[in-house]
Amino acid sequence: MTLQQFLLILRARWMIALLAFALTVATTVTVSLLMPKQYTASAAVVLDVRSPDPVSGLMLQGMMAPGYMATQVDIINSDRVAQAVVKNLRMESNPAVQAQWQEATQGKGLLRDWLAAAFQRNLDVKPSRESNVININYTGADPQFAAAIANAFAQAYMDVNLDLRVAPARQFAAFFEEQTKTARGRLEAAQQALSDYQQANGITSADERMDFETAKLNETSSQLTGVQAMTTDSQSKRQNSKADTVAEVMQSPLINGLKADIARLEARITETSGNLGKNHPQIQRSEAELATLKAQLDAETRKITASIDTTYQVGKQREAQLQGALAAQKARVLELNKQRDELNVLRRDIESAQRAFEIVSQRASQTNIESQTNQTNIAVLNPASPPPDPSKPRVLINVLVSVFLGTLLGVGLALLLELMNRRVRSTEDLVEALELPVLGAISSASGMFKRTALGVR
Repeated sequence: MTLQQFLLILRARWMIALLAFALTVATTVTVSLLMPKQYTASAAVVLDVRSPDPVSGLMLQGMMAPGYMATQVDIINSDRVAQAVVKNLRMESNPAVQAQWQEATQGKGLLRDWLAAAFQRNLDVKPSRESNVININYTGADPQFAAAIANAFAQAYMDVNLDLRVAPARQFAAFFEEQTKTARGRLEAAQQALSDYQQANGITSADERMDFETAKLNETSSQLTGVQAMTTDSQSKRQNSKADTVAEVMQSPLINGLKADIARLEARITETSGNLGKNHPQIQRSEAELATLKAQLDAETRKITASIDTTYQVGKQREAQLQGALAAQKARVLELNKQRDELNVLRRDIESAQRAFEIVSQRASQTNIESQTNQTNIAVLNPASPPPDPSKPRVLINVLVSVFLGTLLGVGLALLLELMNRRVRSTEDLVEALELPVLGAISSASGMFKRTALGVR
């Protein structure tokens, strides 16, 4: 279809198109004027996503996520927020609302759910594109009621958001409180075990006691070493076959004096025996005196040898005693080492329990503070106020749309009628209908008369 054919059809059926256009616009205007007026109240809330958490001081990465704003919009549109609005406004106790609910649902379901669903149908939540502001719009027949509902949704959203934030902290607080009690019990048990062990073994200061016993062990070992040296020396002297070569014998003044006397007496006997003879009484007295000195020398030598033997026996006994004492002291020191190891284990248990208790106690305190917080990162930027002008119906927009739709409807109706009853209105229509070439075209008589009249004039 060419543009000329289209214009010819519209010229032929302009009455039908105009009638359809007029009916569409008139109907739209009538309906728009008869529709009840609706008022839209808007409350704006702003979300602070960059400030750190006031309790922990940490930046919550979840607030920076791209889907955070969408999540907040879903929360506002949720049943929980709508039910909180019903609860805050106390609409369940209104007799008129109860009567409407009975009439609409025949008493089925819950009144709170019915009201929440009714509020959600007229709620429109729109987040800003380039900011952290969310607009909460509510449409109603009464401007005061619409503003009240919009503000109620903003407040309920903040309350629910705070509850969603605090509820996990409360659960964590209860959990860490139990863990704190358990950790405290473990710490007390570890401390009691250390105290019982110290009392059972009579330990007051393990380090001082260990130092004392170690010094005592070293002293006993030194004494044993000295006694063993003396015993070895005494044993070597006992095993010496020549008693007169023993140091004690050689260093004895008495023995040295006796030896000197014997030597002088022997020299005198040798000197006088040549002059007086062996049978001379003087020689015999000297020999008797010499024998007495030698006997005395032997007796003194035996005494020293006997004293060496006695010293050896005493040294062996002392050595045996010191060895026994050393063995007992070693056992005592080993036992103290064992006790000290046990004490170290018990002390490490206490330290571990103490660290665990401090960590859990600190976490419990933090979660307890978080569970009691009443601060949120949401604030009301602009509270809703009763709108002075209705938002619906929009008469001007509806008229403009009806003009556009009426035009389309009129044109479409004209084309439809033309297709149902096709007429020849131009040369192109005749060619399409007969499928024959056109030899010429004769203008209408009215056109010729008009041109002739103009020529005469």
